Amino acid sequence: MSTRCISFECDGEQLRGVVELPEVPRPTGVLIVVGGPQYRVGSHRQFVLMARALTRAGYASLRFDSRGMGDSEGPPRDFEAIERDLQHAIEALCREAPSVRQVVVWGLCDAASAALLHLHSHPRISGMVLLNPWVRTLQGQSRSLLSHYYARRMLEWSTWREVLRGRIRWRESLSSLIATLREATRMKPAPAPQSTTSGRPGDSRTLPQRMAEGLARFKGSVLLILSGDDLTATEFKQTAGASRQWRKQLRRRNVARRDLAEANHTFSTRVWREQVERWTIEWLDALA
Repeated sequence: MSTRCISFECDGEQLRGVVELPEVPRPTGVLIVVGGPQYRVGSHRQFVLMARALTRAGYASLRFDSRGMGDSEGPPRDFEAIERDLQHAIEALCREAPSVRQVVVWGLCDAASAALLHLHSHPRISGMVLLNPWVRTLQGQSRSLLSHYYARRMLEWSTWREVLRGRIRWRESLSSLIATLREATRMKPAPAPQSTTSGRPGDSRTLPQRMAEGLARFKGSVLLILSGDDLTATEFKQTAGASRQWRKQLRRRNVARRDLAEANHTFSTRVWREQVERWTIEWLDALA
């Protein structure tokens, strides 16, 4: 097994990444895509440990910094604008591991969203592992706050004890709750704000709609992993459950789902992390 730091070019700028190679790599490699404003190590070394677990199972992997993040060059950009970064990263992984013939993309949060938006038609991508996909809209956020946060807090005695002791500004809290209720019960969802870097001005589709369309166009296999104690996962479940388009896609035979009831957004304990590793590797083995 070997670990190699690499640089590769994307539109004139240098991106940095780390390739993990087993002695004899399998024909499937894994591209670990970083979500949110973080770099290739991940929260509590999440991506490092995942890459090493993959290596022990015989899978080559690349985790990298997109432009503007970590050690990579260029201005920062959001997940809507990293299509070229992903394409060049796939090419870099295949150069470093010539035996790799197909690539699975593994992404958490908006990295999962980026995979569905940008890689559904890429000829090298045979599978996607999507963890707590980001489907944020104002209405979806309000609904998930009501069920995930407010409902729980209202049932806790500690909340009412703090109110009685004057430690919670109940008027401000009530105003916030009312505003959330209003947004959550809107008859029509508010238009999705357009990313300044998305390159699609005038596109009226919401982020969840565009992601569902990406999933519909993807012909490979999908593993969906959802946390039970996470606002992002709650919003995804509610959004998908309320959408005929999403329900249809999630019923497809090529889509598998795993739920980890106690886990938070980044699967931060060793037990949760190792469960995600086992699910990922078992799914990869079946895919191979």
